[in-house]
Amino acid sequence: MKLETLQKDMIAAMKAKDKERKDSISSLVGAVKKVAIDEKVRDDIPEELVDRVILKEMKSVKEQIDTCPAERTDLLDAYRARYAVFEEYAPKMLSAEEVKAVIMEKFADVVATKNKGMIMKNVMGELKGKADGKVINQIVAELCK
Repeated sequence: MKLETLQKDMIAAMKAKDKERKDSISSLVGAVKKVAIDEKVRDDIPEELVDRVILKEMKSVKEQIDTCPAERTDLLDAYRARYAVFEEYAPKMLSAEEVKAVIMEKFADVVATKNKGMIMKNVMGELKGKADGKVINQIVAELCK
């Protein structure tokens, strides 16, 4: 996802007077810019960084949804709306079958060692941001049996 795309969508939401959507996208843009500054990348912010920030923000909102008391329906609705907007911009994640195929194709020699720590170390570098860490962990555990 390009930062410019987020900014254009934020402007479109402003023009449409869609406050919730504008606020959600605006928080993403702000988070991306903050991380870019922290990593000393001011111009040409890479798509990988934007995707990483989107996934992090989604995780944060998911935690807010999970920890919010059920009687606070106003907050829950706001969190769910924000999460839905974030999902539109999130990178597509690999399925469990795709993850297993990538591991078996690229890391067959490491998998043969049955050393879970070594496999995770190699695989996470390749699949970070492309697949859910929990899914990767489950597949590696399955392969180490």
